[in-house]
Amino acid sequence: MAESLFVVGVNHRGAPAPVRDALFFEPRDYPRLLAALRQAGIAEAAVLSTCERIEVVAADGNPRAAADAIAEVLATEARQTAPDGFDPRHERAGFVRFGEQALRHLFAVAASLDSQILGEPHILGQVKESHRVAAAAAMVGPDLEAALQAAYAAAKRIRTETAIAEQPVSLSASALMLARQLHGDLARAAGALIGLGEMSELLAQDLQRAGLRKITVLHRRLSRAEAAARRLACHVRPWEELDEAVAESDLVVTACGTGSYVIDRARAAAALKRRRRKPIFFIDAAVPSDVDPAVEELDGAFVYDLEDLDAVARQGRASREATAVDAWELLGREVAAYQRQQAERGAVPAVVALRRHFESVRDQILADGGKDAETATRLLINRLLHDPSEALRQAASSAGEDDPGLAATVERLFGLAAAGTGGKPGGGGGGGGGGEKA
Repeated sequence: MAESLFVVGVNHRGAPAPVRDALFFEPRDYPRLLAALRQAGIAEAAVLSTCERIEVVAADGNPRAAADAIAEVLATEARQTAPDGFDPRHERAGFVRFGEQALRHLFAVAASLDSQILGEPHILGQVKESHRVAAAAAMVGPDLEAALQAAYAAAKRIRTETAIAEQPVSLSASALMLARQLHGDLARAAGALIGLGEMSELLAQDLQRAGLRKITVLHRRLSRAEAAARRLACHVRPWEELDEAVAESDLVVTACGTGSYVIDRARAAAALKRRRRKPIFFIDAAVPSDVDPAVEELDGAFVYDLEDLDAVARQGRASREATAVDAWELLGREVAAYQRQQAERGAVPAVVALRRHFESVRDQILADGGKDAETATRLLINRLLHDPSEALRQAASSAGEDDPGLAATVERLFGLAAAGTGGKPGGGGGGGGGGEKA
């Protein structure tokens, strides 16, 4: 049920890059974290760790207590490298969402509506991978499984029924057009990916598909650079060789977002000098910026951020914004449909029990009434309506005549108002009586 669902984590909307880096997990680390969560008493959970987010989606009968336990596990994991006092429950660092809000968040993440770049295609695969690992660790129960499957269905509808998936294409196309204008055939060019982010990896992949012969990945945490290099099938260099990597690159994509300039004027000037003024195309995909605006004053330096690339494809802006609105509306309908479905499933046990009760009374009446249909049916009506009639009388005496309460519910359940019966259910007529007179 949606009431048991919750999400704990940090993402690009609230946590700075150092906090996200401190909490980053490779998929190979998921089993270890899941084991820690199990030890903390969490039975259903999946871990999602990407360039922009580290989140645990879970289900528990006591979600608030379970969320506190997960937050403590994450804080323990990050204690060595995160800022002092880090706690994912802190509103400036992380977030916790429960019930419908958690469900809506999960759907939005799977559909890439919560990504820095709307419509980026990788996040759904990453959610499915986290699901697979959690299932292998026996950490996916019926509530979490149902929510994840519904999220996949919603994501598929949003991607097929709206144009949201077209959004990154225009940015990549702009970058490719500018890169070719500056360097010609990209097969003769080399690039560097400094830091990691959803958009930067998309750009790197599109540059590779366009023929870029070499990409080198650098990150302050070497393990993250190595993981990205495996995903992109490219080279990796330690952070200490940043100056050399910039000087050897025709295209530099940055995605650190630490709040300080990774490429300042001095570093860019030194690189251009070593290149004998052969130009460098800087794509600043970070928020806040990684490239000092003063770099663009240098001869041979061409700096574009995501807004600049978007301006090159300006004609798509209005349609993308309209698409995002449509996608969010569709997501809202999918969330509501899932909740209705779960509520209907929740009523099934009561319906089954009611049917079994009626069948049991019927069997007794057939035994008591023999072959006399009139006697049997009168007994059946009296016995079936005895308990509901008593409940209606008690509800009326405790709530007063002005409170429709249980009586209105009975009218809805049995369609009495639609049938034009008038009067109050249980008040008289064919079955209200207290006991049987068989």
